[in-house]
Amino acid sequence: MCRQTCPRALISDKLLPQEKIFVNVSQQFEQYPLERFRFIHGTVTDLDHVKRSLQIDSASGNEKLTLSFHALVIATGASTQSPLLGLNRDADFLRSSWTAFRQALLSAKSIVIAGGGPSGIETAGELGEYLNGRAGFFASKMEQPKVRITVVTAGAKILPLLRTSIAEKAERYLAQVGVTVIKNARVESVAPEGAGVKDLASKAMITLNNGNTIEADIYIPAVGMTFNTGFVPKELLTADGRVETNSLTLRVDKAGQRIYGIGDASSCARPAVHNILSTVPILAANMKRDLLLAAGKEESAVGADRLFKEETREMQLVPIGKSKGVGAAMGWQLPSFLVWAIKGRDYWLWTTGNLWSGKQWAKES
Repeated sequence: MCRQTCPRALISDKLLPQEKIFVNVSQQFEQYPLERFRFIHGTVTDLDHVKRSLQIDSASGNEKLTLSFHALVIATGASTQSPLLGLNRDADFLRSSWTAFRQALLSAKSIVIAGGGPSGIETAGELGEYLNGRAGFFASKMEQPKVRITVVTAGAKILPLLRTSIAEKAERYLAQVGVTVIKNARVESVAPEGAGVKDLASKAMITLNNGNTIEADIYIPAVGMTFNTGFVPKELLTADGRVETNSLTLRVDKAGQRIYGIGDASSCARPAVHNILSTVPILAANMKRDLLLAAGKEESAVGADRLFKEETREMQLVPIGKSKGVGAAMGWQLPSFLVWAIKGRDYWLWTTGNLWSGKQWAKES
């Protein structure tokens, strides 16, 4: 599924085309011969990089598999604290989480969102516009929103990867849809325990590290990620739990030959869509090279490694509701209408067809 759509998709199925958010994995590989593709729906529980095998529990729970490999790509991503904001399990679990949230939303008068990063700000903006509308053209904020929405962030500003002036612009857009931002405060505790994580419809009392408390009909924790690398031996992980990956070649050097890391689960770059897209052709080229060498080709015949270079310039797009947004690309601040055109109109769904089918990289670049 397209995880980036969650801040809007969690509100209603009518806001984005569901058939583009959720796709059948097997169907994306139908253009390849059957004998070259096998799809296993399950959870990897152990990686043995010495014996070069994986232990897998099938999704049905009726089968345990051992799968040997010649080459392996670790691309298991990360899980969000809130089950609303990512594919932490399967599509059925995500849809059931959205259903529970939507039922609570019908009577909610107050919502607290923990986290001033893109997920928290996008979620606040979508909920604010959907529930409260948008203030008049000349109004700087919505004076009496139907639903009070509060964002709590530990930072001195929201959107820490963007410059202060862009963050302040985002805060003004949030105010226009009835969202208040509390800065320099961290959520210390939530009662009852599990509100917003295990029980999405539970009212909550949120205690901040400054001693203040906030009551909320709905609590959404949009902070942090847990990398899905519990099956990987600890000696192959970085301190934060990602797979230690060569940032140039994308190989997991400590694991032996032909094992690679990519995406949120990899340490090769900051977790971000543009970095993931940039690593795919590098990974494919270096894997092809390694496979040819393993098949007996001479190094002179396969050429040199391709090297990845992370984009470190200011680069982030953050829609705020269905018509506004802030962001920067390659160090340049973008106007609101461009953020809408690139991301905000459908949260990247206009790009996913070619990405999921592989057509984006049909020709080696």
